[in-house]
Amino acid sequence: MADFTIEELVIPRDARAEGWDDFTATVDVRNQVESVGYGTTEMNVTARELLPGWQRQEHKPRRLFAARVGTRIVARALIETLADEGTDAAWLSVEVLPDWRGHGIGRALADQVEGLAQADGRTSLLVYAVSPDALGERLAAPTGYGSVPRGNPEVRFLLSRGYRLEQISRGSRLALPVDPRIVDGHMKMASARAGKDYALHYWIDRVPSRWREDVAVLNTRMSTDAPTAGLDEPEDVWDVQRVLDYEESEAQSPRTMLTAAVEHRPTGILCGFTELSVPAETERHVGQEDTLVLKEHRGHRLGMLLKAANLRHLAQQRPGHPSVITFNAEENRHMLDVNEAIGFTPIGYEGGWKRTISGS
Repeated sequence: MADFTIEELVIPRDARAEGWDDFTATVDVRNQVESVGYGTTEMNVTARELLPGWQRQEHKPRRLFAARVGTRIVARALIETLADEGTDAAWLSVEVLPDWRGHGIGRALADQVEGLAQADGRTSLLVYAVSPDALGERLAAPTGYGSVPRGNPEVRFLLSRGYRLEQISRGSRLALPVDPRIVDGHMKMASARAGKDYALHYWIDRVPSRWREDVAVLNTRMSTDAPTAGLDEPEDVWDVQRVLDYEESEAQSPRTMLTAAVEHRPTGILCGFTELSVPAETERHVGQEDTLVLKEHRGHRLGMLLKAANLRHLAQQRPGHPSVITFNAEENRHMLDVNEAIGFTPIGYEGGWKRTISGS
């Protein structure tokens, strides 16, 4: 057993403020754990990119904890909830550097954040954990789609703490550039299927004022329409003010958000959107953020239309990046079909885990 301490970190105001070095150290822990899980450093992020999300606490409160051995931060844990008092969910994460596993640090951090969740009346604990592939017995998701190696340390750890595997998500990579003839071909076929009732729109970073209410609806529906299996993710309600607050916060990030959206012409409302988060450095990957087509507008190839359109938007506005990386529920065959047709290939899998605890 190593001698270690656990402390809650104060989120710094900026890169010059007290606490910045500690915050950066926890991001380094995150990156190293993700790199081991997915076998690549391509998904590394920077502290400057993550800071705006940590400073945005009014809708999704977060707390960050670090474990130190001496002066070095070797692990982190976080707890996130919704400000809505009507929800009982808490999202937890515990990440320990590989060289410091097996010393009780992960257990202590899990005790910390689980205890806080229970004290706050949160009875549904949700964890997403990457599971590297391995030989041996598999633990299948109850959805019937995907599995994780039962012998993996993170799997054994979560099972020992009473969590149940509910869902598998696939991480996929698209090598860039994509042949523009492929993108244009998918757009042409999807546009023909969609017909004249649907029109594409694009923007960079801030949502045009005419679409703010629609984007608030789309963000809310993202929490209810995307498949979450037995995780039973709660509704996360957005309004126009939250859209504006989000944009103001993200303006401090070095990343750029490219959005493609589709309008249903007969009603004049947006019925789908997709986002690409683009880093400032061209040698780094582009993150595929939310993609959603409202349930009542599915069946018109709008998912393919949006994905292809935003890839063309990316090639026009911010060319030169090596890849796009996206995540999808393994049972979301429709979106996986779209991604695979464009050229995405799997790079790894993570489990969605849930533990239900009795209320206090």
